[in-house]
Amino acid sequence: MRRRSLALALSLLLPAGAFAQAQPQAAPVASPSAARSSATVVLTTAPADWRALDGQRVRIAAPLTLAGTDGLERFGQLTVAFDGRLWQPTEVAAPGTAGYEQVMADNQRRRLLLDDGSEARDPASVAYLPANPVLRTGMQLRNVEGVVHVDAQGRPRLQVEGALTLPELKRPAVPTVPGSLHIAAFNLENFFNGDGQGGGFPTLRGARTLEEHKAQVGKLVATVNALGADIAALMELENDGYGPQSAIAELVSALNAGLAADKQWAFVDADEGPGSNPIRVGIIYRRSAFKPLGKPLTRTDGPFAEHSRAQLAQAFQGKGAPFMVVANHFKSKGCRDASGGDADRNDGQGCWNATRVESAKQLNQWVQAEAGRLKVKDVVLLGDFNAYAMEDPIRTLHDLGWQDAFKVAQVEHPYSYVYNGYTGRLDHALLSPGMAQRLRGAAEWHSNADEQDASGYQGRNVQGPWRSSDHDPLLLGFDK
Repeated sequence: MRRRSLALALSLLLPAGAFAQAQPQAAPVASPSAARSSATVVLTTAPADWRALDGQRVRIAAPLTLAGTDGLERFGQLTVAFDGRLWQPTEVAAPGTAGYEQVMADNQRRRLLLDDGSEARDPASVAYLPANPVLRTGMQLRNVEGVVHVDAQGRPRLQVEGALTLPELKRPAVPTVPGSLHIAAFNLENFFNGDGQGGGFPTLRGARTLEEHKAQVGKLVATVNALGADIAALMELENDGYGPQSAIAELVSALNAGLAADKQWAFVDADEGPGSNPIRVGIIYRRSAFKPLGKPLTRTDGPFAEHSRAQLAQAFQGKGAPFMVVANHFKSKGCRDASGGDADRNDGQGCWNATRVESAKQLNQWVQAEAGRLKVKDVVLLGDFNAYAMEDPIRTLHDLGWQDAFKVAQVEHPYSYVYNGYTGRLDHALLSPGMAQRLRGAAEWHSNADEQDASGYQGRNVQGPWRSSDHDPLLLGFDK
Protein backbone atom coordinates (compact mmCIF):
# COMPACT_ATOMS: atom_id res chain seq x y z
CA MET A 1 0.00 0.00 0.00
CA ARG A 2 1.50 3.28 -1.11
CA ARG A 3 2.41 5.75 1.69
CA ARG A 4 3.73 9.26 1.55
CA SER A 5 6.49 10.35 3.82
CA LEU A 6 5.57 12.48 6.81
CA ALA A 7 7.11 15.58 5.32
CA LEU A 8 5.44 15.15 1.95
CA ALA A 9 2.01 14.36 3.38
CA LEU A 10 1.92 17.42 5.58
CA SER A 11 3.57 19.80 3.16
CA LEU A 12 0.70 19.29 0.72
CA LEU A 13 -1.92 21.03 2.79
CA LEU A 14 -0.72 22.33 6.12
CA PRO A 15 0.27 25.98 6.34
CA ALA A 16 3.88 27.03 6.26
CA GLY A 17 5.51 26.69 9.65
CA ALA A 18 3.04 24.11 10.94
CA PHE A 19 5.75 21.62 11.86
CA ALA A 20 7.66 24.04 14.06
CA GLN A 21 4.47 25.32 15.67
CA ALA A 22 3.31 21.80 16.45
CA GLN A 23 6.10 21.45 18.99
CA PRO A 24 5.59 22.61 22.59
CA GLN A 25 6.22 26.34 22.99
CA ALA A 26 6.80 28.46 26.05
CA ALA A 27 4.99 31.50 24.72
CA PRO A 28 2.26 32.56 24.93
CA VAL A 29 1.18 30.03 27.55
CA ALA A 30 0.26 31.66 30.83
CA SER A 31 1.32 30.24 34.17
CA PRO A 32 -1.36 28.91 36.55
CA SER A 33 -1.12 32.11 38.55
CA ALA A 34 -1.58 34.19 35.40
CA ALA A 35 -4.64 32.09 34.52
CA ARG A 36 -6.28 33.36 37.69
CA SER A 37 -5.39 36.97 36.94
CA SER A 38 -8.05 39.53 36.05
CA ALA A 39 -5.74 40.96 33.40
CA THR A 40 -6.38 39.99 29.78
CA VAL A 41 -3.74 37.71 28.26
CA VAL A 42 -2.91 38.47 24.64
CA LEU A 43 -2.28 35.47 22.40
CA THR A 44 -0.43 35.74 19.12
CA THR A 45 -0.36 32.00 18.39
CA ALA A 46 -1.94 28.84 19.74
CA PRO A 47 -0.75 27.93 23.24
CA ALA A 48 0.99 24.62 23.80
CA ASP A 49 -1.49 23.73 26.54
CA TRP A 50 -4.83 25.47 26.89
CA ARG A 51 -5.32 24.13 30.40
CA ALA A 52 -2.92 26.74 31.73
CA LEU A 53 -5.43 29.36 30.54
CA ASP A 54 -8.60 27.78 31.91
CA GLY A 55 -10.80 30.55 33.33
CA GLN A 56 -8.56 33.30 31.91
CA ARG A 57 -9.79 36.19 29.79
CA VAL A 58 -7.77 36.31 26.56
CA ARG A 59 -7.62 38.41 23.43
CA ILE A 60 -6.39 36.66 20.32
CA ALA A 61 -4.31 39.10 18.34
CA ALA A 62 -3.59 36.55 15.60
CA PRO A 63 -6.18 36.05 12.86
CA LEU A 64 -8.44 33.04 13.38
CA THR A 65 -9.66 31.14 10.35
CA LEU A 66 -13.30 30.12 10.40
CA ALA A 67 -13.02 26.34 10.06
CA GLY A 68 -16.63 25.24 10.43
CA THR A 69 -20.16 26.45 11.11
CA ASP A 70 -21.79 23.07 11.86
CA GLY A 71 -22.63 23.95 15.45
CA LEU A 72 -23.93 27.48 14.95
CA GLU A 73 -27.66 26.92 14.52
CA ARG A 74 -27.90 24.23 17.19
CA PHE A 75 -25.44 25.40 19.85
CA GLY A 76 -24.35 28.95 18.97
CA GLN A 77 -20.82 27.68 18.30
CA LEU A 78 -18.22 28.22 15.59
CA THR A 79 -15.06 26.21 14.97
CA VAL A 80 -12.01 28.38 14.32
CA ALA A 81 -8.30 27.65 13.91
CA PHE A 82 -4.95 29.32 14.21
CA ASP A 83 -2.82 29.28 11.05
CA GLY A 84 -5.42 28.41 8.45
CA ARG A 85 -7.92 25.63 7.82
CA LEU A 86 -8.14 22.34 9.66
CA TRP A 87 -7.67 19.50 7.20
CA GLN A 88 -9.21 16.08 7.48
CA PRO A 89 -6.23 13.94 8.54
CA THR A 90 -7.01 11.26 5.95
CA GLU A 91 -7.10 13.92 3.24
CA VAL A 92 -3.36 14.51 3.64
CA ALA A 93 -1.93 11.40 5.29
CA ALA A 94 -2.60 7.68 5.12
CA PRO A 95 -4.31 6.15 8.15
CA GLY A 96 -1.94 4.45 10.56
CA THR A 97 1.11 6.46 9.56
CA ALA A 98 3.20 8.92 11.53
CA GLY A 99 1.93 11.60 9.17
CA TYR A 100 -1.64 10.89 10.18
CA GLU A 101 -0.78 11.19 13.88
CA GLN A 102 1.06 14.45 13.22
CA VAL A 103 -1.94 15.99 11.45
CA MET A 104 -4.21 14.90 14.29
CA ALA A 105 -1.92 16.53 16.84
CA ASP A 106 -1.55 19.70 14.79
CA ASN A 107 -5.32 20.00 14.37
CA GLN A 108 -5.86 19.55 18.08
CA ARG A 109 -3.29 22.25 18.84
CA ARG A 110 -4.76 24.77 16.40
CA ARG A 111 -8.49 24.12 16.91
CA LEU A 112 -10.66 26.35 19.10
CA LEU A 113 -14.42 26.49 19.67
CA LEU A 114 -16.15 29.87 19.93
CA ASP A 115 -19.18 29.70 22.20
CA ASP A 116 -21.99 32.05 23.13
CA GLY A 117 -22.01 30.92 26.77
CA SER A 118 -25.65 29.91 26.57
CA GLU A 119 -27.08 26.49 27.31
CA ALA A 120 -29.98 27.17 24.94
CA ARG A 121 -30.54 24.74 22.07
CA ASP A 122 -31.37 26.18 18.65
CA PRO A 123 -30.88 29.80 19.75
CA ALA A 124 -32.81 32.39 17.77
CA SER A 125 -29.74 34.64 17.82
CA VAL A 126 -26.11 34.41 18.86
CA ALA A 127 -24.85 37.27 20.99
CA TYR A 128 -21.41 37.57 19.41
CA LEU A 129 -22.75 37.66 15.82
CA PRO A 130 -24.92 40.17 13.96
CA ALA A 131 -28.44 39.13 13.05
CA ASN A 132 -28.61 36.69 10.11
CA PRO A 133 -24.86 36.59 9.44
CA VAL A 134 -23.61 35.19 6.14
CA LEU A 135 -20.54 33.16 6.96
CA ARG A 136 -18.06 31.24 4.83
CA THR A 137 -15.45 28.79 5.99
CA GLY A 138 -12.02 30.26 5.35
CA MET A 139 -12.88 33.84 6.32
CA GLN A 140 -10.65 35.38 8.99
CA LEU A 141 -11.78 36.75 12.35
CA ARG A 142 -9.59 39.22 14.22
CA ASN A 143 -9.22 40.42 17.81
CA VAL A 144 -11.53 37.79 19.23
CA GLU A 145 -11.84 38.13 23.00
CA GLY A 146 -13.41 36.03 25.75
CA VAL A 147 -12.90 33.63 28.61
CA VAL A 148 -11.24 30.25 28.11
CA HIS A 149 -12.94 27.05 29.29
CA VAL A 150 -11.22 23.68 28.95
CA ASP A 151 -13.08 20.37 29.23
CA ALA A 152 -11.84 17.15 30.84
CA GLN A 153 -10.22 16.05 27.56
CA GLY A 154 -8.24 19.28 27.31
CA ARG A 155 -10.35 20.71 24.49
CA PRO A 156 -10.69 24.50 24.65
CA ARG A 157 -13.62 26.75 23.95
CA LEU A 158 -13.77 30.50 24.19
CA GLN A 159 -16.87 32.14 25.64
CA VAL A 160 -16.85 35.18 23.40
CA GLU A 161 -17.33 38.60 24.93
CA GLY A 162 -18.52 41.40 22.68
CA ALA A 163 -19.56 41.20 19.05
CA LEU A 164 -17.27 39.87 16.33
CA THR A 165 -16.42 42.13 13.43
CA LEU A 166 -16.97 40.04 10.32
CA PRO A 167 -14.79 40.60 7.27
CA GLU A 168 -16.19 41.63 3.92
CA LEU A 169 -17.97 38.69 2.34
CA LYS A 170 -16.04 37.37 -0.64
CA ARG A 171 -17.34 34.59 -2.83
CA PRO A 172 -15.49 32.78 -5.62
CA ALA A 173 -16.29 33.35 -9.27
CA VAL A 174 -17.31 30.41 -11.43
CA PRO A 175 -14.09 28.59 -12.35
CA THR A 176 -12.92 28.29 -15.92
CA VAL A 177 -10.63 25.55 -17.13
CA PRO A 178 -8.92 25.15 -20.52
CA GLY A 179 -9.95 22.47 -22.97
CA SER A 180 -12.63 21.93 -25.60
CA LEU A 181 -14.52 19.23 -23.67
CA HIS A 182 -15.79 20.05 -20.19
CA ILE A 183 -17.08 17.43 -17.76
CA ALA A 184 -18.55 18.19 -14.34
CA ALA A 185 -19.53 16.19 -11.27
CA PHE A 186 -21.96 17.34 -8.62
CA ASN A 187 -23.66 15.81 -5.57
CA LEU A 188 -27.11 17.45 -5.52
CA GLU A 189 -27.78 16.69 -1.83
CA ASN A 190 -31.02 14.76 -2.16
CA PHE A 191 -32.92 16.15 -5.12
CA PHE A 192 -36.45 14.74 -4.72
CA ASN A 193 -39.50 16.24 -6.43
CA GLY A 194 -42.53 14.82 -4.66
CA ASP A 195 -45.06 13.41 -7.10
CA GLY A 196 -43.55 15.49 -9.92
CA GLN A 197 -46.73 17.55 -10.25
CA GLY A 198 -46.34 19.94 -7.35
CA GLY A 199 -47.58 17.62 -4.61
CA GLY A 200 -46.22 14.80 -2.50
CA PHE A 201 -44.27 16.90 0.00
CA PRO A 202 -42.58 16.35 2.37
CA THR A 203 -40.49 13.77 0.51
CA LEU A 204 -38.31 11.02 1.96
CA ARG A 205 -35.34 13.37 1.64
CA GLY A 206 -34.64 16.89 0.45
CA ALA A 207 -37.32 19.55 0.15
CA ARG A 208 -40.06 19.53 2.76
CA THR A 209 -42.48 21.80 0.88
CA LEU A 210 -43.18 22.83 -2.68
CA GLU A 211 -41.71 26.25 -1.92
CA GLU A 212 -38.47 24.67 -0.71
CA HIS A 213 -38.41 22.45 -3.78
CA LYS A 214 -38.72 25.43 -6.11
CA ALA A 215 -35.90 27.15 -4.24
CA GLN A 216 -33.76 24.02 -4.52
CA VAL A 217 -34.38 23.79 -8.25
CA GLY A 218 -33.40 27.44 -8.68
CA LYS A 219 -30.13 26.96 -6.83
CA LEU A 220 -29.24 23.76 -8.68
CA VAL A 221 -29.95 25.33 -12.06
CA ALA A 222 -27.86 28.36 -11.14
CA THR A 223 -25.00 26.03 -10.23
CA VAL A 224 -25.06 23.51 -13.07
CA ASN A 225 -25.65 25.94 -15.94
CA ALA A 226 -23.03 28.37 -14.65
CA LEU A 227 -20.33 25.69 -14.95
CA GLY A 228 -20.66 25.56 -18.72
CA ALA A 229 -20.03 21.81 -18.81
CA ASP A 230 -20.82 19.57 -21.76
CA ILE A 231 -21.47 16.49 -19.63
CA ALA A 232 -22.21 16.18 -15.91
CA ALA A 233 -22.31 13.24 -13.53
CA LEU A 234 -24.91 13.79 -10.81
CA MET A 235 -25.31 12.14 -7.40
CA GLU A 236 -28.24 11.94 -4.96
CA LEU A 237 -31.04 12.09 -7.48
CA GLU A 238 -34.35 10.59 -6.44
CA ASN A 239 -34.56 7.07 -7.84
CA ASP A 240 -37.99 7.44 -9.41
CA GLY A 241 -37.58 6.39 -13.03
CA TYR A 242 -37.16 8.51 -16.15
CA GLY A 243 -40.72 9.56 -16.99
CA PRO A 244 -41.88 13.17 -17.36
CA GLN A 245 -42.58 13.47 -13.60
CA SER A 246 -39.22 12.00 -12.52
CA ALA A 247 -36.70 14.09 -10.65
CA ILE A 248 -34.10 13.92 -13.42
CA ALA A 249 -36.66 14.89 -16.08
CA GLU A 250 -37.79 17.89 -14.06
CA LEU A 251 -34.22 18.99 -13.41
CA VAL A 252 -33.25 18.76 -17.08
CA SER A 253 -36.38 20.66 -18.08
CA ALA A 254 -35.49 23.42 -15.62
CA LEU A 255 -31.90 23.49 -16.88
CA ASN A 256 -33.11 23.83 -20.46
CA ALA A 257 -35.51 26.70 -19.82
CA GLY A 258 -34.19 29.68 -21.75
CA LEU A 259 -31.19 27.86 -23.25
CA ALA A 260 -30.47 28.04 -26.95
CA ALA A 261 -31.19 24.92 -28.98
CA ASP A 262 -27.51 24.01 -29.29
CA LYS A 263 -27.05 24.16 -25.51
CA GLN A 264 -29.97 21.94 -24.50
CA TRP A 265 -29.39 19.11 -22.03
CA ALA A 266 -30.56 15.50 -22.29
CA PHE A 267 -30.29 12.75 -19.70
CA VAL A 268 -28.99 9.21 -20.00
CA ASP A 269 -32.00 6.91 -19.67
CA ALA A 270 -31.05 3.63 -18.00
CA ASP A 271 -34.68 2.43 -18.23
CA GLU A 272 -34.79 1.73 -14.49
CA GLY A 273 -32.61 2.53 -11.49
CA PRO A 274 -29.72 2.19 -11.53
CA GLY A 275 -30.09 0.19 -8.36
CA SER A 276 -32.86 0.10 -5.80
CA ASN A 277 -31.56 2.69 -3.31
CA PRO A 278 -33.85 5.70 -2.77
CA ILE A 279 -31.09 7.86 -4.29
CA ARG A 280 -29.17 7.17 -7.47
CA VAL A 281 -26.58 8.65 -9.81
CA GLY A 282 -27.33 10.14 -13.21
CA ILE A 283 -25.59 11.57 -16.27
CA ILE A 284 -26.71 14.54 -18.38
CA TYR A 285 -25.13 15.81 -21.61
CA ARG A 286 -25.48 18.46 -24.32
CA ARG A 287 -27.42 16.50 -26.89
CA SER A 288 -26.37 18.52 -29.93
CA ALA A 289 -22.66 17.93 -29.35
CA PHE A 290 -22.45 14.32 -28.15
CA LYS A 291 -23.92 11.00 -29.16
CA PRO A 292 -24.21 8.16 -26.64
CA LEU A 293 -22.06 5.24 -27.80
CA GLY A 294 -23.86 2.04 -26.91
CA LYS A 295 -26.36 1.58 -24.12
CA PRO A 296 -26.07 2.85 -20.55
CA LEU A 297 -24.19 0.42 -18.36
CA THR A 298 -24.69 -0.40 -14.72
CA ARG A 299 -23.88 -3.07 -12.18
CA THR A 300 -26.11 -3.95 -9.28
CA ASP A 301 -24.49 -6.98 -7.67
CA GLY A 302 -21.81 -7.35 -5.00
CA PRO A 303 -21.33 -4.23 -2.87
CA PHE A 304 -23.57 -2.29 -5.28
CA ALA A 305 -26.59 -4.44 -4.49
CA GLU A 306 -27.32 -2.89 -1.12
CA HIS A 307 -24.62 -0.56 0.18
CA SER A 308 -22.74 1.44 -2.47
CA ARG A 309 -25.15 3.00 -4.93
CA ALA A 310 -25.13 1.35 -8.36
CA GLN A 311 -22.82 3.13 -10.77
CA LEU A 312 -23.86 4.36 -14.20
CA ALA A 313 -21.51 4.40 -17.18
CA GLN A 314 -22.08 5.88 -20.61
CA ALA A 315 -19.67 6.06 -23.51
CA PHE A 316 -19.88 9.13 -25.74
CA GLN A 317 -18.76 10.08 -29.21
CA GLY A 318 -18.10 13.72 -29.95
CA LYS A 319 -15.79 15.31 -32.51
CA GLY A 320 -12.75 13.57 -31.06
CA ALA A 321 -11.87 10.18 -29.63
CA PRO A 322 -14.65 8.36 -27.77
CA PHE A 323 -14.63 8.35 -23.99
CA MET A 324 -16.61 6.90 -21.10
CA VAL A 325 -18.08 8.75 -18.10
CA VAL A 326 -18.81 6.72 -14.97
CA ALA A 327 -20.94 8.24 -12.18
CA ASN A 328 -20.34 6.79 -8.70
CA HIS A 329 -21.59 7.10 -5.14
CA PHE A 330 -19.95 4.74 -2.64
CA LYS A 331 -21.35 3.77 0.78
CA SER A 332 -21.29 6.55 3.35
CA LYS A 333 -19.32 6.50 6.61
CA GLY A 334 -22.31 6.21 8.96
CA CYS A 335 -22.13 3.21 11.28
CA ARG A 336 -25.69 1.91 11.19
CA ASP A 337 -25.62 -1.92 10.79
CA ALA A 338 -21.85 -1.92 10.27
CA SER A 339 -20.03 -4.96 11.65
CA GLY A 340 -16.94 -7.06 11.11
CA GLY A 341 -14.51 -5.50 8.67
CA ASP A 342 -16.93 -2.62 8.13
CA ALA A 343 -16.93 -1.53 11.78
CA ASP A 344 -15.15 1.68 12.69
CA ARG A 345 -11.48 0.95 13.32
CA ASN A 346 -10.91 4.41 14.75
CA ASP A 347 -8.36 5.17 12.03
CA GLY A 348 -10.24 8.15 10.60
CA GLN A 349 -11.93 6.24 7.77
CA GLY A 350 -15.26 5.66 9.53
CA CYS A 351 -17.52 2.67 9.04
CA TRP A 352 -18.02 0.62 5.86
CA ASN A 353 -14.44 1.15 4.71
CA ALA A 354 -14.09 -2.49 3.69
CA THR A 355 -17.21 -2.18 1.53
CA ARG A 356 -15.84 0.95 -0.11
CA VAL A 357 -12.53 -0.80 -0.84
CA GLU A 358 -14.36 -3.75 -2.36
CA SER A 359 -16.51 -1.30 -4.35
CA ALA A 360 -13.34 0.28 -5.72
CA LYS A 361 -11.91 -3.08 -6.77
CA GLN A 362 -15.07 -4.26 -8.44
CA LEU A 363 -15.65 -0.88 -10.09
CA ASN A 364 -12.21 -1.09 -11.69
CA GLN A 365 -12.75 -4.66 -12.87
CA TRP A 366 -16.16 -3.89 -14.33
CA VAL A 367 -15.16 -0.64 -16.05
CA GLN A 368 -12.06 -2.16 -17.58
CA ALA A 369 -14.12 -5.00 -19.04
CA GLU A 370 -16.88 -2.78 -20.41
CA ALA A 371 -14.50 -0.18 -21.83
CA GLY A 372 -12.52 -2.96 -23.48
CA ARG A 373 -15.68 -4.42 -24.99
CA LEU A 374 -16.59 -1.01 -26.44
CA LYS A 375 -12.99 -0.36 -27.49
CA VAL A 376 -12.95 2.87 -25.46
CA LYS A 377 -9.58 3.66 -23.90
CA ASP A 378 -10.36 6.99 -22.27
CA VAL A 379 -12.44 6.83 -19.07
CA VAL A 380 -13.21 9.18 -16.19
CA LEU A 381 -14.58 7.96 -12.86
CA LEU A 382 -16.54 10.72 -11.16
CA GLY A 383 -18.57 11.20 -8.05
CA ASP A 384 -18.87 10.98 -4.31
CA PHE A 385 -16.66 8.12 -3.15
CA ASN A 386 -17.27 8.92 0.54
CA ALA A 387 -13.54 8.57 1.12
CA TYR A 388 -10.90 11.25 1.56
CA ALA A 389 -7.90 11.39 -0.73
CA MET A 390 -5.52 9.24 1.36
CA GLU A 391 -8.05 6.65 2.47
CA ASP A 392 -7.95 3.03 1.35
CA PRO A 393 -10.61 3.14 -1.43
CA ILE A 394 -8.97 6.03 -3.28
CA ARG A 395 -5.45 4.67 -2.85
CA THR A 396 -6.74 1.30 -4.10
CA LEU A 397 -7.91 2.95 -7.31
CA HIS A 398 -4.60 4.79 -7.63
CA ASP A 399 -2.77 1.47 -7.26
CA LEU A 400 -4.92 0.09 -10.07
CA GLY A 401 -3.75 2.85 -12.40
CA TRP A 402 -6.39 5.55 -11.99
CA GLN A 403 -4.93 9.06 -11.77
CA ASP A 404 -6.23 11.92 -9.63
CA ALA A 405 -7.28 14.65 -12.07
CA PHE A 406 -6.43 17.39 -9.57
CA LYS A 407 -2.94 16.02 -9.06
CA VAL A 408 -2.44 15.72 -12.82
CA ALA A 409 -3.62 19.33 -13.21
CA GLN A 410 -1.32 20.40 -10.33
CA VAL A 411 -4.14 21.98 -8.34
CA GLU A 412 -2.99 23.01 -4.88
CA HIS A 413 -5.13 22.25 -1.81
CA PRO A 414 -8.24 20.86 -3.55
CA TYR A 415 -11.32 20.35 -1.40
CA SER A 416 -15.04 19.87 -1.90
CA TYR A 417 -16.49 19.18 1.54
CA VAL A 418 -16.34 20.66 5.05
CA TYR A 419 -17.55 18.54 7.96
CA ASN A 420 -17.27 19.18 11.69
CA GLY A 421 -14.73 21.90 11.06
CA TYR A 422 -12.45 19.80 8.85
CA THR A 423 -11.86 20.33 5.14
CA GLY A 424 -11.25 17.61 2.55
CA ARG A 425 -12.47 15.79 -0.54
CA LEU A 426 -15.13 13.13 -0.76
CA ASP A 427 -15.68 14.00 -4.43
CA HIS A 428 -13.08 12.73 -6.88
CA ALA A 429 -12.25 12.61 -10.57
CA LEU A 430 -10.06 9.63 -11.47
CA LEU A 431 -8.69 9.20 -14.98
CA SER A 432 -7.48 6.34 -17.11
CA PRO A 433 -4.01 6.94 -18.59
CA GLY A 434 -5.49 8.01 -21.94
CA MET A 435 -7.95 10.41 -20.34
CA ALA A 436 -5.15 11.85 -18.19
CA GLN A 437 -3.23 12.71 -21.34
CA ARG A 438 -6.24 14.64 -22.63
CA LEU A 439 -6.71 16.60 -19.38
CA ARG A 440 -6.07 20.34 -19.63
CA GLY A 441 -7.41 21.63 -16.33
CA ALA A 442 -9.42 20.90 -13.18
CA ALA A 443 -11.20 23.08 -10.66
CA GLU A 444 -13.75 23.02 -7.86
CA TRP A 445 -16.28 25.77 -7.44
CA HIS A 446 -16.39 26.46 -3.72
CA SER A 447 -19.97 27.65 -3.88
CA ASN A 448 -21.28 25.21 -1.30
CA ALA A 449 -18.86 23.54 1.10
CA ASP A 450 -17.70 26.85 2.62
CA GLU A 451 -21.21 28.29 2.91
CA GLN A 452 -23.10 27.84 6.16
CA ASP A 453 -26.10 25.55 5.97
CA ALA A 454 -28.48 28.42 6.82
CA SER A 455 -27.79 29.97 3.41
CA GLY A 456 -29.42 27.02 1.65
CA TYR A 457 -32.94 26.55 0.33
CA GLN A 458 -34.18 25.14 3.65
CA GLY A 459 -32.84 28.16 5.50
CA ARG A 460 -32.68 31.79 4.45
CA ASN A 461 -32.29 30.81 0.80
CA VAL A 462 -29.56 33.33 0.03
CA GLN A 463 -30.03 34.33 -3.59
CA GLY A 464 -27.91 32.65 -6.23
CA PRO A 465 -26.17 29.26 -6.35
CA TRP A 466 -24.80 29.51 -2.80
CA ARG A 467 -25.29 26.39 -0.70
CA SER A 468 -27.25 24.60 -3.40
CA SER A 469 -25.74 21.46 -1.87
CA ASP A 470 -23.29 20.48 0.85
CA HIS A 471 -20.75 19.43 -1.81
CA ASP A 472 -18.83 21.60 -4.25
CA PRO A 473 -19.13 20.79 -7.97
CA LEU A 474 -16.05 19.70 -9.91
CA LEU A 475 -15.14 20.85 -13.43
CA LEU A 476 -12.62 19.20 -15.73
CA GLY A 477 -11.34 20.36 -19.12
CA PHE A 478 -10.08 17.93 -21.79
CA ASP A 479 -8.99 17.97 -25.39
CA LYS A 480 -11.62 16.50 -27.64
